[in-house]
Amino acid sequence: MRKNMIAVSILSANFCHLQQDITEAVAAGSKQIHIDVMDGIFVPSISFGMPVIRSIRKTVQCCFDIHLMIEQPERYIDAIADCGADLITVHAESTKHLHRVIQQIKARNLKAGIAVNPATPLEVLDYVLEDVDLVQHCLNISD
Repeated sequence: MRKNMIAVSILSANFCHLQQDITEAVAAGSKQIHIDVMDGIFVPSISFGMPVIRSIRKTVQCCFDIHLMIEQPERYIDAIADCGADLITVHAESTKHLHRVIQQIKARNLKAGIAVNPATPLEVLDYVLEDVDLVQHCLNISD
């Protein structure tokens, strides 16, 4: 059964009023907050890190979908889990051992997701699809 859910991305929030924007999103019915973590290597931008995730987790009670757009996400799974993640999504292209990363996430009793860039063949999902809770096909939409 296919289940669609819209997750509110805090990357589009007003950072001067981050807590207020998140609170308003949850009050409006959002069940999931999408937090993009970027390292400046896998993608050119740098975004939220563990101190921000830990801070907002203290006051927000909904699903935290942490989208790791970083090289070698296996280095940070435990730290991100400790910050209060409910779901960790990694890019298929960001690690040599995708199945191991999924197992690492599952070992923390979290949901696991895989993001796939547009140019990546969907066959990368063949060996892990049964183990994941979410697949995110990333689109590159320019202004």
